[in-house]
Amino acid sequence: MSTQVTVLVIGGTGTTGSRIAALLREQAATVRIGTRKPTHGHPEHVGFDWSEPATHGPAVAGVDRVYVLAPLGVAEPGRLVEGFLAEARRAGVRRVVLLSSSAVPDGTSGLGALPPLVRAAMPEWGVLRPSWFMQNFVGQLAAGIRERGEIITATGPGRVGFVDAADIAAVAAKALLDPVPHNTDHLITGPEALSYADAAAIIADTTGRVVRHRAVSTAEMTTRLVATGLSPEYAALLAGLDEDIRHGAEDRVAPTVQDVTGRPSRSFREFVSAHRDAFAA
Repeated sequence: MSTQVTVLVIGGTGTTGSRIAALLREQAATVRIGTRKPTHGHPEHVGFDWSEPATHGPAVAGVDRVYVLAPLGVAEPGRLVEGFLAEARRAGVRRVVLLSSSAVPDGTSGLGALPPLVRAAMPEWGVLRPSWFMQNFVGQLAAGIRERGEIITATGPGRVGFVDAADIAAVAAKALLDPVPHNTDHLITGPEALSYADAAAIIADTTGRVVRHRAVSTAEMTTRLVATGLSPEYAALLAGLDEDIRHGAEDRVAPTVQDVTGRPSRSFREFVSAHRDAFAA
């Protein structure tokens, strides 16, 4: 990278953000981590909270480019993101890369409203549309695998191009740092589409444990998600995405990781092998 740039990584301590920040440092970019809980004295940390607009201006001061992770658990984040983008433009930010999802089409409300906002507000932009994260299996799904040997979804036999967060981060870093802005949407998947039953079989084969997929209805999945503390509206949204998978919405793969980074995306079997300890009883 010939020109020094400063990049604000919103959610820079999270699953994608921490990986992106590491790649940016490797390319000699100046990294600023936007987080609700900044570590006192950490040279990269800056306070950032979507619900507190007063934190937005200081976070983007002196910044060239921003990685945007939308407000978590907010059904209608458009107003907050639109105000932030306006603040960023006033501060001189030219490029924004937004983490969206392959499961969320553009629209006028909800998460689907964010890509059009970014395209309209910024002269340079990128929209990342990853499929479902492989990290979900060692995160929210891991307890069920360890304790009961099961994965519960409302996806039925539907297939997903599960993708490693490291591959998402690699595409994001390119979109943030490449001299020529991408100004496009990137569909990001792993190399193969798998059902949750397929995934369970790979975990079982790799670990030697009995693991199965238990399919439930969309209504039951909503109830289960509410029981974890999600609002009924957000739980229904997530359970609805499972239903979309059941009807084939995520049954696809794309060569984006190879095309953008020059290397192949990681397979699910490779991911499970590297994280087999996460599934130990």
